[in-house]
Amino acid sequence: MQEQQLEKLEGRIASVIYFNEENGYTVLRLAVDDGSYAMVVGCIPMALPGENMTAWGSWTRHASYGEQFKAEYTERTMPTSADAIYDFLSSRTISGIGPATASRIVGLFGDDSLEVLRSHPEKLTAIRGISLEKARQMSAAFRRQTGMRTLMEFLGSAGIAPVLALRLYRLYGDDAMDMLEQNPYILSSVQVGGTFAQADALALSKGVESDSPLRIAAALLFELRHNSDNGHCFLPVDKLTAATAQLIGVDAEQIGEGLDILLDGGDVVVEPVSNVTACYLSDLYAAEVYVAHRLRQMAEHTYQTRTVNVQRVIEKLEGEQGIHFAPQQRRTLDAAVEKQLVVITGGPGTGKTTSVRAVLALFDAMGLETLLAAPTGQAAKRLSELTGREASTIHRMLGAAFSPETDSTVFKKNESDRLRCDALVLDECSMVDMSLMRAVLAALGPSCRLVLVGDKDQLPSVGPGAVFRDVIRSGAAATVRLTEIFRQKQTSRIVLCAHQIDRGEMPQLRENKDGFYFMRRLDPDAAAQTIVSLCQERLPKNMGIPSGQIQVLTPTRKGPAGTEALNRLLQQALNPPQPGSKQEFEFAGRIYREGDRVMQIRNDYDLEWKTESLESGSGVFNGDIGYIRAVDPASESFTVDFDGRMTEYAFEQAAELDHAWATTVHKSQGSEYRAVVLSAVRAAPQLMYRSLLYTAVTRAAELLVIVGDEQVVRTMVENARRAKRYSGLYARLMSDEDT
Repeated sequence: MQEQQLEKLEGRIASVIYFNEENGYTVLRLAVDDGSYAMVVGCIPMALPGENMTAWGSWTRHASYGEQFKAEYTERTMPTSADAIYDFLSSRTISGIGPATASRIVGLFGDDSLEVLRSHPEKLTAIRGISLEKARQMSAAFRRQTGMRTLMEFLGSAGIAPVLALRLYRLYGDDAMDMLEQNPYILSSVQVGGTFAQADALALSKGVESDSPLRIAAALLFELRHNSDNGHCFLPVDKLTAATAQLIGVDAEQIGEGLDILLDGGDVVVEPVSNVTACYLSDLYAAEVYVAHRLRQMAEHTYQTRTVNVQRVIEKLEGEQGIHFAPQQRRTLDAAVEKQLVVITGGPGTGKTTSVRAVLALFDAMGLETLLAAPTGQAAKRLSELTGREASTIHRMLGAAFSPETDSTVFKKNESDRLRCDALVLDECSMVDMSLMRAVLAALGPSCRLVLVGDKDQLPSVGPGAVFRDVIRSGAAATVRLTEIFRQKQTSRIVLCAHQIDRGEMPQLRENKDGFYFMRRLDPDAAAQTIVSLCQERLPKNMGIPSGQIQVLTPTRKGPAGTEALNRLLQQALNPPQPGSKQEFEFAGRIYREGDRVMQIRNDYDLEWKTESLESGSGVFNGDIGYIRAVDPASESFTVDFDGRMTEYAFEQAAELDHAWATTVHKSQGSEYRAVVLSAVRAAPQLMYRSLLYTAVTRAAELLVIVGDEQVVRTMVENARRAKRYSGLYARLMSDEDT
């Protein structure tokens, strides 16, 4: 939009009503030059009362707040008159200065007040009650405030989010601008969190040469981080070199100089792994080496003296539960008595839960204090329900928190403050990546037992590594593979078909019975309409399953039967608008309404929650599912109920949530639902594979309905590929050398 097409509004900022540091969204009151006041909204980072502002934009009408000026961009200058300077200082923007102190400063220095505050703080000691130390603190706070604003405006002119300026300033203080000028690629560092594309565009605009070693080093780091997001712990140097050369358009021979910079700085580690020269990000290298070392130590530790009669424990459990332990399950207990590290793996219906209950009873008989944990809130809740014991997410168990200093996750429980337990049972271990496993192991005492439980054939972790699979493949740990499908489960075609899929056999889709149903819909739009009909009417009416207990899964976000389209359709069908009785708001083109099912899509350690029993805490984690309980337009906030934990969000924080009527199969890992409706229409080839289908099918406890094309199902069953993950854990576990 050109400037001449926008309206112009000039005035002085009277007050700032709301500011979101993540995206710079601001609501402020502007004293317009004609004597009126206007509400102005837009990306106006670090707006301060008393500033002069010119805004270009257009007038809009908000449903609740009336007429507003939506600013496309703005120009601001610091206040220059004594009255405006007083407004600025009295707003408590500067630490240590309130209305009374502001009045004294402006009364003594007038229009020069800000220059005194910036450059000559010693003059402030002329005011009673202001010591030289306090004056210098005020000056530092003022320079910090104006420094952040300058940084935000500089980055904002390049279309870069204000939150990155805040992180830069937090890391480098008053030197942030100089650091950015010297090396724009610090913008794409892990601590700052910008993209390589943002940093590269800024760098090239500032005259950085296309073959600069700084640019090459930043591109190498980008490739390594990007591939860690795809599950890799390292990249072979030749592949890393080729990918980086293609990314930035330089010859592969020129990459070496950038790699040397990273090696010298300790950012990466290069060493041989399984006949390739591997390049790791240094933190992933340290995590992999640590995990391999601890797991080997634990796997090799054997307890010589039995403190419990296993046979007696088994007989007691069989009598209490009316079951008979299979030989494989008995071996689980023998291993749990003798070994510090035990792995239990098996598909649906093979008795993993029975085995875990037996291990817990065994540990009780041995007098061991045992903790239970799982990677997600849904998985922890399910583990608790199945065992009758309290279970926690791994993040909550470890006391995960956000560190502003490093802009990363830290764990309160670690080598210095270990978990107080004698044994830990960790469920859904296929979801645990290398970094999280490192954190778990660091928090365990030297003699603490560890039981890893999971299904090795499910999707691997979203994060780097394939820890569970590599531990099993290596044979380093005592591993019990449960393969027998028990009689009480054999009537469920979900279980039988899941095992068929796992073996690469096409299930009989036309046998619509015993909880497993297929509905042929070759057209994606028709499939989407059928899915909506199943959730809205057919399953609640014909199967007695409420809509709230049905989860729609799909391999993809895109297309007519992907999560984005299905969530819009399902919201309209299951939670339609009710003007006057259901509040709602719009954010980023989506409607969020009271009653909507939503999922948290990133870890947020600062979000506070409380329960009706007045328990409280902080932290909502990626994958947590809840529903919107209330929307308050007056405060521009809404409340989400996560299994009784009430969490309040500002409207702008809706960016942390997705609607969850339909979710991807990847997001469903660790969860089990009474009924699953699976969209099986054509998607990107990289999503059409066996373990994804297997994971989707095994999410259903009672009923599974597949809607789509049987040829898509066949393609997935026949595609046994597992995306190769570069990780050295298997090799390190197999090695005779001390890692």
